[in-house]
Amino acid sequence: MSTNILAVEHLRKMRGGSQSHLLQASDGACYVTKFQNNPQHVRVLANEMFATNLGHCLGLPMPRVEVIDVSNWLVQHTEGLRLEVARAVIPCSSGKQLASLYAGDKIEATLFDYLPDAALKNVVNLEDFARVLVLDKWTCNSDGRQAIFKRQATRSQAYTATFIDQGFCFNAGDWNFPDSPLRGVYARNRVYETVTGWESFEPALTRAEQIDISDLSRFAAQIPQEWYEYDIDGLNRLIETLYRRRFNIRDLISDFRKSNRNPFPNWTEGR
Repeated sequence: MSTNILAVEHLRKMRGGSQSHLLQASDGACYVTKFQNNPQHVRVLANEMFATNLGHCLGLPMPRVEVIDVSNWLVQHTEGLRLEVARAVIPCSSGKQLASLYAGDKIEATLFDYLPDAALKNVVNLEDFARVLVLDKWTCNSDGRQAIFKRQATRSQAYTATFIDQGFCFNAGDWNFPDSPLRGVYARNRVYETVTGWESFEPALTRAEQIDISDLSRFAAQIPQEWYEYDIDGLNRLIETLYRRRFNIRDLISDFRKSNRNPFPNWTEGR
């Protein structure tokens, strides 16, 4: 992971509670950037980096995350680099911020954050919604699962899902695990209709259960310390808890399966 990309231009403000901004970087790419002084919590940057790299380890389609350096000069000379916090408008923080590679392109119509049920059947990787549930239950994502859909070609009816916004994994700034059956799941059951049993969660499930604690430590070591307020002990506890929780994932998915949402109507394994 590179840590030396620089923000060179502000493009626009993005939607969402973290009030992220789209920035052009020195490597030529565009990044959705979350700032340390966002209104949610500074730890959402740490969570985004940690959980996204875990997702990559599990084989999930997620944007690459980087550390982007935003200069004080750029903030001071860019009127749009502002946040609304406690009813006040303040400048975005300078220094190291969280950058998530933007999935879109110059043709904005190719990217969607919502598809009707009739169009979801055209998502070519719909099965990944079951696999990302492994990550969301493991990390106790306290937000609903967020995804964007990119049209594969102009006028095409095929879409690819990418999973974004891991900031509320580990229960946002609290770094605890208040598990609940309906927490961290996608809002629409249509994406789970392909689930027929435990095989539908592979290979992500086995990869999570077999992960080594050294891998968790390696991912955590990539996070700038200011993103978790230099709480080294807290980060170590988070790593140790994640390592223990990997064998709870099946129980957490089973709790969702047994919920009143009945998310897996085509589950046949074990019947």
